[in-house]
Amino acid sequence: MQFKTLALYIGVALAVAAPAAMAAPSEVKLCGSHETAPTSVEQALGNKIAAQRAAGSSSSLSKSSAAAAAVSANIPVYYHLITDGSSSGRISTSAINSQISILNDNFSGTGLSFYLASTDTTVNSDWFNNVNQGTSQERAMKSALRKGGSNALNVYTVSFGSSGLLGYATFPWNYRSNPTNDGIVLDWNTYPGGPITNYQEGKTLVHEIGHWVGLYHVFQGGCSGSGDYVDDTPPQSTVTRGCPSSQDSCSGGGVDSIHSHMDYSYDSCRYLWTNGQIARMGAAVDAYRI
Repeated sequence: MQFKTLALYIGVALAVAAPAAMAAPSEVKLCGSHETAPTSVEQALGNKIAAQRAAGSSSSLSKSSAAAAAVSANIPVYYHLITDGSSSGRISTSAINSQISILNDNFSGTGLSFYLASTDTTVNSDWFNNVNQGTSQERAMKSALRKGGSNALNVYTVSFGSSGLLGYATFPWNYRSNPTNDGIVLDWNTYPGGPITNYQEGKTLVHEIGHWVGLYHVFQGGCSGSGDYVDDTPPQSTVTRGCPSSQDSCSGGGVDSIHSHMDYSYDSCRYLWTNGQIARMGAAVDAYRI
């Protein structure tokens, strides 16, 4: 199994005020994105990936270079900070800039890059405390604030309280039917240098962008079936907690992808995209984002 190894981003920026460290919930959910695309979408993506690989194999590029060269997109990022009127929810400019750098470091080699298009701050206690998937607060927030088209990444930072949820994202194939809903919602404490122990390197947004460009969790589907629809991530039946030296939840298929950005392991443990993941995100971006 061949992996595309990406460099870790070292050194993080502090927010406006450095709050005391927060222990991550013992059963942190990390992500609320668990959708599976319709069969027609999966068939179309599979055909596109096969065509990309065929084109790459007939070129002078290496296999990994061909996967990375399948798409090239510079994505504008619109940051929407929601606060309750106090210091809660406020993130410094330096922390946001560090987050953009972390994105570019961790997506290096995928064909995707990111730039900060704008940042705005909204004082709304109801949105800050009550936004979640499918809520009226989410609809109102996104209707008022979302910017750009299908290629624009809108990031909204709110509080999920003590739920253990750190973020969730929409998938690219849903943009056409509901463009206003498109984007990523994060717990505001996940900024680089933030207070959540083991989830303070900006990797939550990296993970959620993985969904936003069409990837599933590596543990999706368990030990049988199509799993995450990526052919070089071994079958996996359980989320990874912490950063174990090794984990094999499905016998015979290879050790689990504990270092994948699409698992739940600690930020420091997640730094890999496989060639298959790169090919899938390229196909999805080409089909739905650019």
